[in-house]
Amino acid sequence: MLFLSAVLLAVTLAGCAGGPIEEESKDADEVTDAAHVHPKASAKLKSVAHRLLHTPAPLPDWDTFVFPGKRFAAFEPVVMLEREALRVRAQSSVSILRQRFEPQLSRTGQLRFSWLVDALPDNADLTQSALADSPVRVVLAFEGDRQRWPARVHRLSEMSRLFTGEELPYATLVYVWSVKDAPGSVVMNPRTDRIRKLVVDSGTAGLGQWREHVRDIRADFLLAFGEEPGPLRAVALMTDTDNTQSRLTAWYGSLTLEGGTD
Repeated sequence: MLFLSAVLLAVTLAGCAGGPIEEESKDADEVTDAAHVHPKASAKLKSVAHRLLHTPAPLPDWDTFVFPGKRFAAFEPVVMLEREALRVRAQSSVSILRQRFEPQLSRTGQLRFSWLVDALPDNADLTQSALADSPVRVVLAFEGDRQRWPARVHRLSEMSRLFTGEELPYATLVYVWSVKDAPGSVVMNPRTDRIRKLVVDSGTAGLGQWREHVRDIRADFLLAFGEEPGPLRAVALMTDTDNTQSRLTAWYGSLTLEGGTD
């Protein structure tokens, strides 16, 4: 399962509903077993995601991505500290909400996002496959020249396709909250260097507070990969606590992604 978890991080993360509900008790358990059910985003969740998460592509809708064999904790529209948000009550689970771009975005600009967490995964370590959990992530999946890949990455991409139905993106840049790595650090995925994590929050100092970030996507991709970014094929929100078997609650606020096609 550790290998499957690594593949998860590599895949293409990937009418009018009512208003947001007020934040409620954490006691309710919204975690399902993805081995037996494939929860799809509800019309209300898609409506709130469309209102809260802004990208250059109005379609397709944001939708959940459930990784085979992993527990899934739902994204729930709520209001948290007077802000509309999407809440994930994680419990040894993996939660992904993503939008794929069709056509891919050939130009990218700034990325603005906000998130809040009440705890960090127990003993998480982004450098170790067995402990590589994070309470919140914003994931950007890019296309590029796959001929530059070594043979081992082609094999990993094929295994990703077999397990998930999707090939490995050429490169994946992940904005992440780390338990211990300093902000500004670039952390390689322990299984493949095609996934690189850029730490924007670290440690417990910001717990329980809305954290705001404005990032230059091109500059961050250059920092992480040392080359120009290719077309952007997907953006995703991701909370994972499966490796550390942790329980926590994460909230995602507004997100704005600038970009376009030529």
